[in-house]
Amino acid sequence: MDTDELSIQAYNAVMITAERFNHNLTLQFGLLSYQCENEADYLQKAIFLIKEWYQDLEESIEEIFFDVEHPTSQQFKKVLDEISKNIAKVL
Repeated sequence: MDTDELSIQAYNAVMITAERFNHNLTLQFGLLSYQCENEADYLQKAIFLIKEWYQDLEESIEEIFFDVEHPTSQQFKKVLDEISKNIAKVL
């Protein structure tokens, strides 16, 4: 699937929130969509991806924000929490 197939609510919950933070984060969530069959699958995999990033925040920050100034762990946690809450509302 592609992110264009997401509902407005799901798109806003993940993609717009990520884009407000940093385009590189948006790219990660956009790439995830190609591994998904539908919106429900996408949202579940997005939650799983966020949990993976939480396991090693510093490494995740290095990988995601490779070409820009890195956010702090605190900033990154805050946006991940916001996206997680947004996903929970959509589900």
